[in-house]
Amino acid sequence: MTAPQLNRSLVLEAPLKVADGAGGYTRDWEPLGVVWAEVKAGSGREKAETAATFSRVPYRITVRAAPYGAPSRPVAGQRFRDGARVFEIYAVAEAGVQAAYLTCHAQEEVAP
Repeated sequence: MTAPQLNRSLVLEAPLKVADGAGGYTRDWEPLGVVWAEVKAGSGREKAETAATFSRVPYRITVRAAPYGAPSRPVAGQRFRDGARVFEIYAVAEAGVQAAYLTCHAQEEVAP
């Protein structure tokens, strides 16, 4: 494996439950920090929902490895933000020589 080109700055965010004042909760996102990443797109697809059509594109996002439990180590359920773009992480695997990198399998959903 050749070393990835970590040339994109992404914000790693974790979900945060916030009381809505009516006994329930809403989900907000808490920034955990900035990571440098290589972002590679896969082939996209289109999905029709009730009143709209969404395009979904899978991405492989490679970042430097971090120890288990460290706030800088991405996990499924978190997301990366690049300005207005959001990449939802659904799986993370170790990659590279001696697991020096993490490959995050993510998906970007775009509404036209």
